[in-house]
Amino acid sequence: MVKIDFIPQSKLSDVVLDLLIEIPIFDSLDSDELKIISRYMNIMDFKKGEIIFKENERGDYVCFIANGALDVLKKTEKGKSVVISSLGKGRSIGEMAVIDAFTRSATVRARVETTLVILTRDAFDKIVDQHAVIGVKMLKSIARLLSMNLRKTSSRLADYMLPFT
Repeated sequence: MVKIDFIPQSKLSDVVLDLLIEIPIFDSLDSDELKIISRYMNIMDFKKGEIIFKENERGDYVCFIANGALDVLKKTEKGKSVVISSLGKGRSIGEMAVIDAFTRSATVRARVETTLVILTRDAFDKIVDQHAVIGVKMLKSIARLLSMNLRKTSSRLADYMLPFT
């Protein structure tokens, strides 16, 4: 993981803000609210094939894809990694890590050169504590996203299940 360190800290939040505007999970936030949360985030660049995080490791941050694409991999019972999803610009991964303290449910790898906006659990907690209205809006957006993902997973599972007779 390589943090973009050539951007002066005073300009970093402006760069993050420009990236956040294009990410759907932040649609419910106005420009002033986006400015506030941009101060709590970092930007990281990843090369093609670089691992963002691994299945079963502890997670404490969520990633928002500003540019590029990620592959989500899950290990089979035989230990082989299988791509279960690919995510592009505007999507997020690792949302559960800012809400709970469980381990990562999958491995995530950069499909191509990728720029991510990162929000740690500590930073998210500070937003919730210091800017409650923004925190609630973000929690609702994360809950909606997790709900949509659960609905998709349930539909896929139903397609694979054998009918009861």
